[in-house]
Amino acid sequence: MEMKDSCSVILTAYHSYAPSRIHLVDEGYAPPRHSPCRKVQYQGIGLLGRMSSTGTRPSSPPSPPERPASRDSQDSQDSMEDYWSEVKNIEEDGQRGHEDLLERGSMDEAELEEAWLQDAGLSTLVSGALGEGPAEALLSTLTRSQAAMVKKRVDNYTLTVRKRSKQPTRHVRDVFSTPDTSPVDPIPPVPPKSPNGDVPSRCVHRTSSRVRPACPSFSQSTERRVSECPPCPPPQDTSDSLSFEVPYSEGITAHRRGRQGDCKDCQRIRRDDHDLPMFQLPRPKLGLTRIQDLSCEDMKKIGYISLIELTTFYDGLGIELKRNRAARSKARESGIFGVPLTTLLENDQKKFPGSKVPLVFRKLLSKLEQTGLQTEGILRVPGSASRVKHLRQELEQKLYEDRFDWEQVRHNDAAGLLKMFIRELPYPLLTLQHAPAFAAAQNISSPRQQIQALHLLIMLLPEPNRDTLKALLEFLRKVVAYEEKNRMGLWNVSMIVAPNLFTYRGKNAKQEEMQGAAGAAHLVRLLITHQDLLWTVPCFLISHVRKLNEAGASKKPPSSEKTKRKLLLMRRKTTEREKTERSELTDLRQGVIRVHAPQHAKISMAIQLDNETKAKDVMARFDYENGRGTRSTSRRPRQYLFEVGGNIGERSLDPETHLLDVYHVNPHCEWVLKPTTT
Repeated sequence: MEMKDSCSVILTAYHSYAPSRIHLVDEGYAPPRHSPCRKVQYQGIGLLGRMSSTGTRPSSPPSPPERPASRDSQDSQDSMEDYWSEVKNIEEDGQRGHEDLLERGSMDEAELEEAWLQDAGLSTLVSGALGEGPAEALLSTLTRSQAAMVKKRVDNYTLTVRKRSKQPTRHVRDVFSTPDTSPVDPIPPVPPKSPNGDVPSRCVHRTSSRVRPACPSFSQSTERRVSECPPCPPPQDTSDSLSFEVPYSEGITAHRRGRQGDCKDCQRIRRDDHDLPMFQLPRPKLGLTRIQDLSCEDMKKIGYISLIELTTFYDGLGIELKRNRAARSKARESGIFGVPLTTLLENDQKKFPGSKVPLVFRKLLSKLEQTGLQTEGILRVPGSASRVKHLRQELEQKLYEDRFDWEQVRHNDAAGLLKMFIRELPYPLLTLQHAPAFAAAQNISSPRQQIQALHLLIMLLPEPNRDTLKALLEFLRKVVAYEEKNRMGLWNVSMIVAPNLFTYRGKNAKQEEMQGAAGAAHLVRLLITHQDLLWTVPCFLISHVRKLNEAGASKKPPSSEKTKRKLLLMRRKTTEREKTERSELTDLRQGVIRVHAPQHAKISMAIQLDNETKAKDVMARFDYENGRGTRSTSRRPRQYLFEVGGNIGERSLDPETHLLDVYHVNPHCEWVLKPTTT
């Protein structure tokens, strides 16, 4: 009897911890904090996963009672069990990948800063070749806080290099000389927090209290441009709007000037609120711009600006943004699983030109959509391990030969193969370089600022990673839409997907995973619910690209005879066009544009703009003039209006775009009606 009573005591102790931890997660998904009882609480949750998996795993989850709109604590307890059950399944498979990608030796500060400057398009600040090119143009368009962040990075790089090469070669007279005891820049008393919430032993990016000399890389024009930066607007009071007009880092500055205690956005995380805050997409007059609406060259510049903005944004929040150093490792160049996304797409495009998402990934998603969306426990209930292994081998051999029989694949097997594909990518879907930034987003208390951090991170992802992640999130949104039938709500889906997206390796991997479990699942929740917003390029980034293109065009002289000949040839080709359009210049000043439609019978049309003219009006007029709806024209793909050239590479216009506003922002662009490439 004493033994049984002791067991009862253990179970009672477990139940006293588990509800409090789960209640804390649901209460707003606040970032985890270190506490003496934290380890015990997570051990209780782990015990729940172990207890549920000691016996035979059921083929489907127990049917819960009819659920109300908001989750109760028991539903949250089940979802935490889902997370640790998924972790257990992954460990049993023994396929978690990325073990050898992180180098044991960490990068020194100079290498970190050099890598950051290179990724931000400012490598010439290190090489000393500044004077012409994109770096000088980029510097001239930065805001005050962004320029201060770049200056801090350059100063830290210079200081570190000087310390590292302080005594390159010792002279004879220096052997017995008195060492230099001049004070070095003091370390500030309050260093920033690391992504894990720990205080680093050495501050890397904190500005010294002593004023350093101005960085020679910043010209007087740049300093003047920064000093004339207008004051930041006050923070918005509405909790359901997200401004795209002002850089997110400037919003933090304005927020700090205000009274943070009265901010509804900061208080939101402290309430017992189970409803996820939803932020509406703004409707600017220049139109919404999706990522696929911009040219590759412009998106490359968006990446430069986003990295500078993200670092400035995190610095304003007191978070030290660090990067992982990826070790050079040989990855498979053929096959399906364990092959880099870029290699898979290169192989796919040989057979399916224009592919943006790996073929096997699309096939698995399609199979799940056809047979599994209404199945109870989709993604949660694992398939047979032996059958999944056999299907994997067949996919490796038969996929590209069109001999694989998809009818034999059950939905549970397809879900297992899908998660296995994500885990076995040699380079993670969220990338090794930005993994610390994603981890840091878990520790941001404000939901609005979490969305802003994720927004900038999506802009930074490589195109194959971003497109594949979007395909996954679109599928997960469909799964959640069938919650009444498949019993997989948003929180359940997030708990199961999170261990496959966020992997933890190293000495403290288990502890980090326990501490970051709820935060990782919450980020997946935000990615699913706000994916349309996150894949929309903010207006302030597009405005920055326009300024960057204008500055680059005015500062980039012909650097070689080959470039001069190319420019002369381009001028000759445009001479005839300038002659024909010379008569239209007066009209253009009055708001008349000429739209070119190469694939229509009527290839050109002059259109008078007013304050109400939208892109959809021009598209409808061309369809009417060319008899849209007839048998010959109905087979044509849908065509959209583009702005081409001027201060933008190419942008597909949202049908709700006000054209007169675009005309004022980019008066020298061409207007072209053509189908999109996506």
